[in-house]
Amino acid sequence: MRRVGITITYLVFLVFLIIPLGKVFTSAVSLGTAGFWNALTRPEALHAFLVSAIIVAIVTVLNTLFGVLLALLLVRETAISRRLRHLLNSIVDLPFAVSPIIGGLMILLLLGPHTALGTFFEAQGVKIVFALPGMVLATLFVTFPLMVREVMPVLQEVGTQQEEAAYTLGANGWRTFWRVTWPSIRWGVLYGVVLTIARSIGEFGAVLVVSGNIINKTQTATTLVYQQVENFNYVAANSIALVLAALSIVILLLLEWAKKRKEVF
Repeated sequence: MRRVGITITYLVFLVFLIIPLGKVFTSAVSLGTAGFWNALTRPEALHAFLVSAIIVAIVTVLNTLFGVLLALLLVRETAISRRLRHLLNSIVDLPFAVSPIIGGLMILLLLGPHTALGTFFEAQGVKIVFALPGMVLATLFVTFPLMVREVMPVLQEVGTQQEEAAYTLGANGWRTFWRVTWPSIRWGVLYGVVLTIARSIGEFGAVLVVSGNIINKTQTATTLVYQQVENFNYVAANSIALVLAALSIVILLLLEWAKKRKEVF
């Protein structure tokens, strides 16, 4: 029975991962390395990679900051009621429960150019939807739970005894966080950062809704892949997809490295 289970696992792994990746690779290099390189160095491709990198950088910083703060609030703060705590927990999980496209649509309906808030911000010279800020918001929406859900279990596991001891010895909140809390949660934060980067790189639905997919303006690497498939330019689409897949694999390897480092320490 065990051998059957292992065989089925290998078959599923082969059919749903290895073979598709192989097809992507063969299509990407079907015109040779020159065709692959040209697909990646076209102006629209370079701009799409740049936009994706900017979004990933901004989202990772914001997600780390506010995710850790919210995790501390939900686990350590005793002033909030249980009912409010449950409500906040439910809101955190909202992106897991709805499609990313719905998240993008909500941003469009709230901050679009024909809404009250969208008109107000545009009057101040700030365009949100069909611009970089809207794309950052959409990516934040789908990635926000990742950091919170990585840090909360660690905080619950380590408890409050060491922090209370630090307070007793005269340490203030900031010093206690850096000397006591941070060493306990740093690996959880690292996991959250890695997952946030991976999810941000691959986000498509929410970003497509709020970006407009404008070439050389609001196009990310994933939406460029979509456009190239729509234009039947499969070599370019698979070349970009191969790079994104390689980045995802590197990120997963980094996560495994982090887990091993955690076991060492």
